[in-house]
Amino acid sequence: MLGISLRVVLFFAVMGLARSGAQGQMIVAHRGASHDAPENTMAAFDLAWQQGSSGIEGDFYLTADKQIVCIHDADTMKTAGRKLMVEKSTLKQLRELEYGAWKGAQFQGESIPTFDQVLACVPAGKTFVIELKSKLKIVPALVEALKRSNTDEIKLLIITFDEATATECKRQLPDVKVHWLTSFDKRQSPPTPTAEQIASVVRRSGVDGVGMKGDTGILNGQFVQTLQQAGCKEFHVWTVDSIRDATYFQQLGAIGITTNVPAVIANAIRRAQ
Repeated sequence: MLGISLRVVLFFAVMGLARSGAQGQMIVAHRGASHDAPENTMAAFDLAWQQGSSGIEGDFYLTADKQIVCIHDADTMKTAGRKLMVEKSTLKQLRELEYGAWKGAQFQGESIPTFDQVLACVPAGKTFVIELKSKLKIVPALVEALKRSNTDEIKLLIITFDEATATECKRQLPDVKVHWLTSFDKRQSPPTPTAEQIASVVRRSGVDGVGMKGDTGILNGQFVQTLQQAGCKEFHVWTVDSIRDATYFQQLGAIGITTNVPAVIANAIRRAQ
């Protein structure tokens, strides 16, 4: 009975902390409002703001001529219908392709956005979540792009699955929030990485927190409690399109929920607060 009581106390302690921090929760549009518009295009980002998102997330590669462009895959086949390797192509070559018609005729003519274009669309008080796909080699270009831009009125969050890239971003941009990203390998028991392993990466890299795949079968009050006790103070989750799951992660204390349907999730979270 004592063991059960202790677990109950720990659960409600975590939930109490979570509820106190839920009011400032970010609803982040995954690749823009990607359910309704072509992912990682200006149409998707503009629509995300119209749908009430508090942030947008985009994926960024470094081109052959050292430009930063917004696209998820390493090549252009999925969204342009013609295969160019992004890192081996110039901005001019990538701009010769069209990236919107696959989603609908009304999006015909969308081009690949540059980092500067996406940054410029972020309204004051909103959050720009920057996922780095090109790993370490993109960091100097990112640092330069941020230095030449005025970001005083917006919030920035850099995310990456690569620990070395996360570490270097935090080293060169100490005032910018950085999260290491991870999913879970369910072939292991327990699934990996564990909360202790995640916290170890966060401590070692010096980043601010972790972004985790929003798996309700893994993430629970005890998992969050262990994360916090081991030194990982904050987390966000991706990609959550279910209202039930979004509300669950809100109550767990996620600082942000990344979703393809920001209008749906933003409305649900507002009602739950």
